[in-house]
Amino acid sequence: MTRNWVPSCPFSLIGGTLCERLRSGRDRLGGVDMKTHAAVLFGRGQDWQIEEIDLDPPREQEVLVKWEAAGLCHSDQHLRGSDIGDSQRSPEAPERAGLFPIVGGHEGGGIVLQVGPGVRSLQPGDHVAASFFPICGQCKMCITGHSNLCDLGAATFVPGQISDGTMRYHLNGEDINVMAKVGTFAEHSVANEASLVKVDPDLPLSVVALVSCGVTTGWGSAVYRAEVKPGETVVVVGVGGVGINAVQGARMAGAKNIVAVDPVEFKQKAALDFGATHAVSSMEEAMPLVRDLTRGEMADAVIMVPSVMYGHLMADALTLTGKGGTCVVTGVAPQAQKESSINLFELAMWQKEVRGVVFGAANPRFDIPNLLALYKSGQLMLDELITRTYPLDQINQGYQDMLDGVNIRGVITFS
Repeated sequence: MTRNWVPSCPFSLIGGTLCERLRSGRDRLGGVDMKTHAAVLFGRGQDWQIEEIDLDPPREQEVLVKWEAAGLCHSDQHLRGSDIGDSQRSPEAPERAGLFPIVGGHEGGGIVLQVGPGVRSLQPGDHVAASFFPICGQCKMCITGHSNLCDLGAATFVPGQISDGTMRYHLNGEDINVMAKVGTFAEHSVANEASLVKVDPDLPLSVVALVSCGVTTGWGSAVYRAEVKPGETVVVVGVGGVGINAVQGARMAGAKNIVAVDPVEFKQKAALDFGATHAVSSMEEAMPLVRDLTRGEMADAVIMVPSVMYGHLMADALTLTGKGGTCVVTGVAPQAQKESSINLFELAMWQKEVRGVVFGAANPRFDIPNLLALYKSGQLMLDELITRTYPLDQINQGYQDMLDGVNIRGVITFS
């Protein structure tokens, strides 16, 4: 089934004439500071606070974006905890200088309002998806086809802009950090054009937001990293916002058996709707099922997407993985996690493989538009992922719903 939409003016709230001027590129909104609202995190374990912040105009190779939608991805919850964004430390140790306060959000769909000097790929009025890993197009990873590993990504949590390291976001006269250089939990952001991907203007921006991280990460984990082939058996452990799309990827790649593993019954049922052939509550429960489905050969691919990836989970994951099979580790582990339970004898003698993955091993500039094209043609389910939308001031409720397992995906909408 092909989906059709009637595009509407994204700037209707601020006037149709402005919409036309932005699309023609003649109106630059001026090079002045502006105020906008954002969800700011001030430290580990704290709630998000909605603040009015000051935002500088875009400079060289930078773009001012008005976000229309932002995905409530678990990675920002990891930042709120202590899983990512910091080196190993005790809970009592001080935070790394500059990490907090931070504007959150790295999944986003928005509209370009203004471009700075030197911007070549975008103009006012363009619709864009956020790319939490920038694409420089020049480093070894980019030129060898691995732009999801672009060297610019090393500065994801380091304060300052890609272009010159200076700050564009301020609160009460003080500089504040921004998540993944995009900060989509704000009504407006200033981002480098390397962190934005142009998309078709007739797409719902809530859908665009999801493809900017979670959808692509899950789908690519199955299609690109696990290299699922027709007729294979795949186990997906954890079917939240990322894992549910690994299910979709495995289905689209032609897997015969897709076993979804999640303790939440609601998510098990959702996985079946998205293409899983079986759903169980634990890896222990999956063992006899997979053994029966494969006549003892076990799975060709196991994709690990639990809410937090701990080392002890690898023991059961590798037991589920058959001879010559692949275990893909997609879920985010605490940065201090250095031990993992792996039977090294079976790893070698059964020729199993463990693969890490970020952003589904996908290329943002190709795969974001490609997945959206699959959506438009009716082959990829995206609208159905969104369980509930929230205004920005309900962000904490949105994350609590995610933790309570009542959402597949929650999305912040700004209009």
